[in-house]
Amino acid sequence: MVVTRFAPSPNGSLHLGHAYSAICAHDIARSRGGRFLLRIEDIDGERSLPEKAAEFREDLAWLGLEWEEVPAQSTRLSSYEEAARGLLREGLLYPCSCTRKEIAALEPRLGPEGAVYPGTCKGSRLDPSRPAALRLDVDRALAQVGAAAGDLFWEDEICGTQVADPRPFGDVVLVRKDAPASYHLAATLDDAADGVTLVTRGQDLYAMTHIHRLLQELLGLPVPTWHHHPILLDEKGEKLAKRRKSPSLADRRAAGEDGRALAERLRRGEFPAGITLASA
Repeated sequence: MVVTRFAPSPNGSLHLGHAYSAICAHDIARSRGGRFLLRIEDIDGERSLPEKAAEFREDLAWLGLEWEEVPAQSTRLSSYEEAARGLLREGLLYPCSCTRKEIAALEPRLGPEGAVYPGTCKGSRLDPSRPAALRLDVDRALAQVGAAAGDLFWEDEICGTQVADPRPFGDVVLVRKDAPASYHLAATLDDAADGVTLVTRGQDLYAMTHIHRLLQELLGLPVPTWHHHPILLDEKGEKLAKRRKSPSLADRRAAGEDGRALAERLRRGEFPAGITLASA
């Protein structure tokens, strides 16, 4: 059975880009007789607003979607801690107290997520008075799984078979200074726990899959298929985003717009003025 999911973070209201992604995942599951899950990713500290989760449910119902809700990330902290402890025991994580400003000052190379961490803290003695994150030693991790599995592959329904190469990201953070897990660790563990078989999300997260595929191998998790759909862009050609204050679904609801009719237009590729679909 196909199991898809929509996993928003309650740090701001949903917008049309979220609606499009939720509809894609919902419709794939329904067309294949599968399940569509809602998971609230609420471990972003004070930025996670409980009232937004309730707003999200109203938004999805307004669009005419039906879902099964699975436990929120805040209920799963022990699973993240257990996974991190295991990777630590294997020598695959190391503490890092560098700030983003300090990393940027080193003029590191740029990767898919911005400045790539150059490994400054690897093997160094840390100042215990400074907060530290835990980073994945990617080269060591690849060496470990390479001996057992050879090349790591993943399947995308749009792009086909891919060879996982997380090295362009550098040693990514798996446990943040201010949260029990990064997106990479939490989402990978959650998808496995929820039985997700098809990770349906925007193509802006495509590159992240290289990291997630490595984590699945390290943690002995099942490997789903992925479906990275095109994303919606604003009149400047930029991705719709909460931080750019893209118009919210909640505001559209409050204005009396018909959510089901909006969902049908999005399905047909009929977007509001100034909104376009990125090329695949």
